[in-house]
Amino acid sequence: MKKFALILPAIALLAACGEEPAAEPEAVAAPEPVVELPAPDEAKFTEVFAATCEGAEPVSTAICKSALGSETVTCEFGLGEDEYMRHEAPLMKNEEGTDWVLGNAEAICTEHGAHHVDS
Repeated sequence: MKKFALILPAIALLAACGEEPAAEPEAVAAPEPVVELPAPDEAKFTEVFAATCEGAEPVSTAICKSALGSETVTCEFGLGEDEYMRHEAPLMKNEEGTDWVLGNAEAICTEHGAHHVDS
């Protein structure tokens, strides 16, 4: 009988463990997705330069770099048959932050004997 008296409280404790309702998970607003504009590469710089500077020689080679936290990207590039990157131009995000545009486009295009086209 003593064993039964010891087992009964243990059973009651086990039964009580499952009776407590689980806490409701707090509703957390999902963070708005951040649309990250991919870093420009040679193809993107070539596309932006050609669309912005009408009549310029085509870009033959380019490499773009940005400093951590910078809003602009600096691209070094070569034109025409030149395999060397003798020129430099900044790219920056457009007003909507959805694409890259040539910074100081008027001056860059004029420097390379081209006509600046407004996008």
